[in-house]
Amino acid sequence: MSKIRFSLGALGRALALGSVALFASAASVQAADWPTKPITLIVPFPPGGGADTVGRYYAEQLSAALGQPVVVDNKPGAGTAIAAEAAAKASADGYTLSLATAGQLTILPHLATNLRFDPLKDFAPVGVLASIPNVIAVNDNLKVDSLQELIAAAKARPGDITYSSCGNGTLCHLSGELFKNLSGTDLLHIPYAGSAPAITGLLGGQVDVAVDTLTILAPQIRAGKVRGLALSSAERSPLLPEVPTAAEAGLEGFVVSGWFGIVAPAATPAPVIERLSREIAIIAASPLTAERFAENGISVENTTPEEFANIIQADYQRWAGVIAEAGVKIE
Repeated sequence: MSKIRFSLGALGRALALGSVALFASAASVQAADWPTKPITLIVPFPPGGGADTVGRYYAEQLSAALGQPVVVDNKPGAGTAIAAEAAAKASADGYTLSLATAGQLTILPHLATNLRFDPLKDFAPVGVLASIPNVIAVNDNLKVDSLQELIAAAKARPGDITYSSCGNGTLCHLSGELFKNLSGTDLLHIPYAGSAPAITGLLGGQVDVAVDTLTILAPQIRAGKVRGLALSSAERSPLLPEVPTAAEAGLEGFVVSGWFGIVAPAATPAPVIERLSREIAIIAASPLTAERFAENGISVENTTPEEFANIIQADYQRWAGVIAEAGVKIE
């Protein structure tokens, strides 16, 4: 009987292994044929704006490269959680992708307690597409002309100098908190409901300093309405060549990337992820891409899926520390 049981067990294992092999083979065939129908790209913001610009451009280029329409589905709301949840629960067949942002995957999870997605487990990273640095800018009411002068003034008047952000818990806000941590200063945060009113507050003298994206602040700086003191990028921007990076201005470590990337549901077949990664690399290398994005202060980026996964992990840990130290909460 023992021999019979052994034989049946061996046969069962063989059948099981055969089924797994057959399933894997079928999945490989499906991935090799992919795509055979339109693909949906979820964008977690309404039409217009930097994220939508990036998403629609890559949707257009991927449509041509893949031979199937890539249709943008704007799903704004709940601080980008609605879009993330929809992407996490979608079929992992390569026909649903999502434009992910740094705020969505690495900041929001530390601030919201009722999320129905796991940023580290529910997605397969494909690659970073683009990034927009932040800028620290001041108005004429604050008589400083450099980042070091701002730091000195803030240390001399702790809690007195104000800075605006585009909202509580946003990347703008946490960039300001990171600046405070790195510079050893105490600025008073004044959150606004979006970038437009935040910059209006700066222009009107309601706040002294603004921390916002290059896209938003570059026109105001070039018009001479406010002074740009430092960029949060590793390199200067062609849009503001006269504005130094934070490192050049004497503040090491203030490198904040408001990145945009593409993710897919976690179990999406590896060959699909690899095909997408190859096509995105070709698009990123096109001079047209750099030209189109430069108009909006957006830098072209390109990473492998593995590099993108590492960026998500590193930023997730980084912002967890900043949020804990600053005691940031969303009501």
